[in-house]
Amino acid sequence: MQDSPRSQDLLSAELVVADAIGKLMHFWGFKRPMGRIWTLLYLSKDPLTAADLGDRLHMSSGAISMALAELEKWGAITRTWVPGERRDFFTAETSVWTMVRRVLRERELSIVRDFRGSLTTAIAALEAESPKAPSLAATYRLERLKDLERLARTGETLLSALVAGGVVDPTVLAEPKPQHPSLPQHD
Repeated sequence: MQDSPRSQDLLSAELVVADAIGKLMHFWGFKRPMGRIWTLLYLSKDPLTAADLGDRLHMSSGAISMALAELEKWGAITRTWVPGERRDFFTAETSVWTMVRRVLRERELSIVRDFRGSLTTAIAALEAESPKAPSLAATYRLERLKDLERLARTGETLLSALVAGGVVDPTVLAEPKPQHPSLPQHD
């Protein structure tokens, strides 16, 4: 049975949005099909099966299955039961902020914390190795590492506030550029 022109127009509009969100998800380091699948689930008032998604997106069942597993892992979709059906159905997480916070907490915040930890270790090692009167080059390196460590700390503070759903204080971003009189300044 042929879909009505109206339902074809609706599917075309959904696919345009699905492609746009797929591109956005790809920009964030996820696979495009994940964004496309999430979009169709988000826009659907009823849960959909993997076969429904494959038909609408013209994707193989293997590609759909892999993307669904990733989306479930990130909490972007939920497997759901429909009475009288034996197939798995899926629905989308509808709170975009919940998903964004989860990614920030599990991916970005972890990376920033690791980065800050590496900087802290490097600073401690450089301070321990430096003589009482370190060279200009050693002082320069140490101050640059401290600048990066302050930036990482600021990033960690901002991400932690976002993840917690708290208030983000933008004034920490307006911190004046550190001035090191003994170091050459580059603008």
